[in-house]
Amino acid sequence: MSVSDKESSEKQNPLHEKYDADHEVGENNVELLGMDLHNPVFFTSSFFVIFFVILTLLFPEKSSDYYEAAKNWSISNFDWLFMIGGNVFVLFCVFLLLSPYGKIRIGGKRAKPDFSILSWLAMLFAAGMGIGLMFWSVAEPVGYFTNWFGTPFNVEAGTPEAKELAMGATMFHWGLHPWAIYAVVGLSLAFFAYNCNMPLTIRSSFYPIFGDRVWGFTGNVIDTIAVLATIFGLATSLGFGAQQAAGGIHYLFEDIPNNITTQLAIIFGVTVVALFSVIRGLEGGVKVLSNINMSIAALLMIFVIIAGSTVAILNGVGTTLLTYAENIIPLSNWIGREDQTFYSGWTIFYWAWWISWSPFVGMFIARVSKGRTVRQFVAAVLIVPTLLSAVWMTTFGTTGLDQVEQGVGELAQGITDESLALFQMLENLPFGYITSVAAIVLVLVFFITSSDSGSLVIDSITAGGKIDAPVTQRVFWAVMEGVIAAVLLYGGGKEALGALQAAAVTVGLPFTVILLLMCVSLFLGLRSAYNLNYKGKPLK
Repeated sequence: MSVSDKESSEKQNPLHEKYDADHEVGENNVELLGMDLHNPVFFTSSFFVIFFVILTLLFPEKSSDYYEAAKNWSISNFDWLFMIGGNVFVLFCVFLLLSPYGKIRIGGKRAKPDFSILSWLAMLFAAGMGIGLMFWSVAEPVGYFTNWFGTPFNVEAGTPEAKELAMGATMFHWGLHPWAIYAVVGLSLAFFAYNCNMPLTIRSSFYPIFGDRVWGFTGNVIDTIAVLATIFGLATSLGFGAQQAAGGIHYLFEDIPNNITTQLAIIFGVTVVALFSVIRGLEGGVKVLSNINMSIAALLMIFVIIAGSTVAILNGVGTTLLTYAENIIPLSNWIGREDQTFYSGWTIFYWAWWISWSPFVGMFIARVSKGRTVRQFVAAVLIVPTLLSAVWMTTFGTTGLDQVEQGVGELAQGITDESLALFQMLENLPFGYITSVAAIVLVLVFFITSSDSGSLVIDSITAGGKIDAPVTQRVFWAVMEGVIAAVLLYGGGKEALGALQAAAVTVGLPFTVILLLMCVSLFLGLRSAYNLNYKGKPLK
């Protein structure tokens, strides 16, 4: 930003005087091989990623054991922090939804949205949870019902109570709490970037607390942790997703083996398509893919509603939401829990995973949300996806549970391979072959969308908050995600991917503290904006 542009911007927006200080976006960047890189965030995070991959490949079993031990230590000793944090994020979002701060518009009073409501919601949903809903929509409710790995509150498996609670507990993990985490990060980034003229990077969200230190060591640490959490999370999802897609392909086409060659071919294909999307940018890439995602997903869901237990599904949406509402407080409690297998193995793991995933999803949401008010933002990010998840989970979960109760198909034997649960359910519906192919396509497109949007996010953080960095950088990170997943899958198999996932979850522990501080910082920022808008001279 030139001096004249900066002075003009500050005259238009007094918040810039408070938060922009004397720093500029990308001021510590260096140019290398056609890329515009932040020093030291890019180099530090790259070093840790390479170090992790090499260490895991050299000692796959020991690395997996160490990372798993670190994950278990985090979950066992800080379960209370994860649970308190998740509850605080939900309550904070409700406060923002109802408070006068909801009037504040991201980007200023005259800012206009860059995307239509449907495209905006499609991108939120696709980036936030799309692939997870494909993976767990059948496996999780059936797992709870059959006591595959613990039941909520130790309810007796196979009972009507277990069936009802299976859907309510599933919604608990995919409803308000994870989306509140994303909303806090997304709104913080969007507000400080578009209202306070700061870089679109995690460090900017802490200026009210740390002041100019966010431009130095403190900010570098925050951004580096965010990069590691994002790259580990994306590479893990890509690796496990390749295994699910390969399993589904083998399930449909027995001649195509579910082996390392097939899985690597899927990773390669996803990465290549993601590269084309990355090059086309946000408008021509992620937006188009997200709309395709939502269209295919909607058609698949409508088909399952019609071909499955239609009445049970339609009635079940209300029942699922009611059970969710009745149990959200008991499930949010961390004191005196006796269902440790379910509580630690599912809930705390999910909370740590959502938090580690939040830099990626939150920053992507921030990128596409300029022009919305705080109230519109929170309502869209918190409520709409929760309702859509309820419909989706009820549709696929109820159909799977009915097949288990009726003893239909392989799913009646319980969960043998969670990656195949969706395909085992679809097999027992009309046109099972066609819908399973559609499901595989949907899984792959969701992964392409995640890789694409993830590349945009990591690129922004490692470019010092620039959103117009060279395309070469986005290409670099898209390739890196695929390479990390492929190398670990080839060199260490499922154990290496498990180590990567454990590392991502472990990163969720320090990031929980960061997110709690982010709530405080965002409140301070919004309060300043509200006072300037409605209690002082109006912002233009």
